[in-house]
Amino acid sequence: MNDTIAAIATAKGQGGVGIIRVSGPLAFKVGQKICDLMVDNIEPRMAMRCDFYDTLDFSIIDNGLVIFFKAPHSFTGEDVVELHGHGGIVVQDLILQSVLNLDVRLARAGEFSERAFINNKLDLAQAEAIASLISASSKESARASVRSLTGEFSKKINALVEDVINLRLYVEAAIDFPEEEIDFLQDEIIYSSLHKLIENLEIILANSTQGALLAEGADIVIVGAPNVGKSTLLNLFAQDDVAIVSEHEGTTRDMIKQKINLQGLVLNIIDTAGIRVTDNQVEQIGIARAKQAMQHADVILLMVDKNTLAIINDLSVDLNAPNVLLVVNKIDKFDAGNDDELEKFLQAEHIKISAKYNLGIEALIQAIHEAVGFNKIDSNVFIARRRHIDALGRALAAINLGFEHLQKTRAGELLAEELLVAQNSLNEITGEFSADDLLGKIFSQFCIGK
Repeated sequence: MNDTIAAIATAKGQGGVGIIRVSGPLAFKVGQKICDLMVDNIEPRMAMRCDFYDTLDFSIIDNGLVIFFKAPHSFTGEDVVELHGHGGIVVQDLILQSVLNLDVRLARAGEFSERAFINNKLDLAQAEAIASLISASSKESARASVRSLTGEFSKKINALVEDVINLRLYVEAAIDFPEEEIDFLQDEIIYSSLHKLIENLEIILANSTQGALLAEGADIVIVGAPNVGKSTLLNLFAQDDVAIVSEHEGTTRDMIKQKINLQGLVLNIIDTAGIRVTDNQVEQIGIARAKQAMQHADVILLMVDKNTLAIINDLSVDLNAPNVLLVVNKIDKFDAGNDDELEKFLQAEHIKISAKYNLGIEALIQAIHEAVGFNKIDSNVFIARRRHIDALGRALAAINLGFEHLQKTRAGELLAEELLVAQNSLNEITGEFSADDLLGKIFSQFCIGK
């Protein structure tokens, strides 16, 4: 934290403007030397036009604006200088190298946001919302990210933590001072507080689940026998010919991945090789990868058609699993109004579609949304991560367990201990209680310059 860091803050490539961001104790001096050796002062928060100099041979590299943000009134909480030049790739690299010549090092991925977190300019949930806002692939995701960035999610978590702390104080006071004759085991305040806490946690957990789907999407794997229409369905979702479609079996030999915004929900759709017995080694590898992808899928679309109904059981997919949707494709080839062929082989619930003629697709999309637990987004949904859901789930489990101890064993000490576990779990979300390796993992996923 004692060194000065720099990085290009704008996206790589050509553009009208390119920004180099510098943060740390040397930032002001860097601004002086880069802009003009004769300039003695740069007024904070005022854009000043100047030439940018090479700090080795003092030749002019570019001209633009310099803006100085004096600590603690900056994004990182440190002295920050931004150099706004032209957005050419070579020009930006030359300016950055000139900055690095002044005892400044290149920033790690996410290091500016990490310093903002360490200097209490942002909590951890807000910092993560920055990355989500940058990578948002839908307007719903962007709006939810802004709600988290402005602190709505953190306020709800902090309110939960405050409720847990107040309940802990009440319980532990009754344990430590029995002479006060506080029989908290019979105290309705304890029970009503626990009920309210559990109810609020469940609501926030549900909204966080929606937020995590917006931020990270859901992994959808399409599997089935060869030539049942898997690639046709992928192309239909993508509205593009991203996969080769042919009447010949085994056209898809490897996994094809495509990110798609499907009515507000971002899906990572994976088209796989048709599962069958084959001697082709390349196809065998593709089939093995398909089976591996199924193990990590949020939803498995098991596709069959009229010709493959009888071999459903050979595909090694549990039709009763909650994340498996049985999709019967090419319904245009079934006898009109006659489902006997289907019912003869299908005992599980199924969705009938024609990927070629765009029939039944709305019902399939609705089924996918329901399978991943995605509902219509409203103003209460904020961006979240899977780690947030995990922390909320552990907090809820701890409080439920403490409540169970209180009811069954009348053990107030065990309730107090579980409340402490819940408090620490919730504090992981905002970063009040977190390990260094977790912080490193989170910020390493940010882009350099942010």
